[in-house]
Amino acid sequence: MTGEARTIKLLLVDDHGIVREGLRALLDDGEEFVIVGEAGNGDEACEAVRRLQPDIVLMDLKMPGMAASDAIRVIRATSPSVKVIALTSYAEDGQVREIMAAGAAGYILKDVTKSDFVTALRTVAGGQTWLHPLAQRSLVEQLRNRQADPLALLTQRERSVLELIARGMSNRQIGDELHLTEGTVKGYVSTILAKLKLEDRTQAALFAVQRGLGRR
Repeated sequence: MTGEARTIKLLLVDDHGIVREGLRALLDDGEEFVIVGEAGNGDEACEAVRRLQPDIVLMDLKMPGMAASDAIRVIRATSPSVKVIALTSYAEDGQVREIMAAGAAGYILKDVTKSDFVTALRTVAGGQTWLHPLAQRSLVEQLRNRQADPLALLTQRERSVLELIARGMSNRQIGDELHLTEGTVKGYVSTILAKLKLEDRTQAALFAVQRGLGRR
């Protein structure tokens, strides 16, 4: 009917049940918002999205298993109409850019008011992006630093991988060190080479050593 508000379907993704319970109590009003499902990690989230097709996924960024950025990429690739909003406690340097580059449509810190939270959900549901002010500031600082320091292009995880490359570790050894699969490490290495405009691991190792990385 004309003028009737559309119900926004939400999927909650957090490894803490009490957090999901709090979000459900806050948002599940059955009118504007309805919680259609919950998940405790990235793998469960990807499966739940395929099954439930929510409008928005509210995803915590610190969970066991699949990295949040990887889960976002999978969700966006398999269900492009589904929007993902990062819901976290921090606007860490590099993390904001990594999550937004993965395809997130929003970045909310858990200290927001309910009014701002609802505004963020409505904004993203309407096809726009919503960033917490601290996340906006982090992105601006990242852009300012990109030209001055190439390492600023890397996320914290990518930098950790680069440091281990500088120590001469193989992808398997890096995976064991960082608790990642060998395939995931290979993906990080490719991203590092592309961001730093390097040809191979040897150049990456030299780049890292010249900047003091990889020292024990």
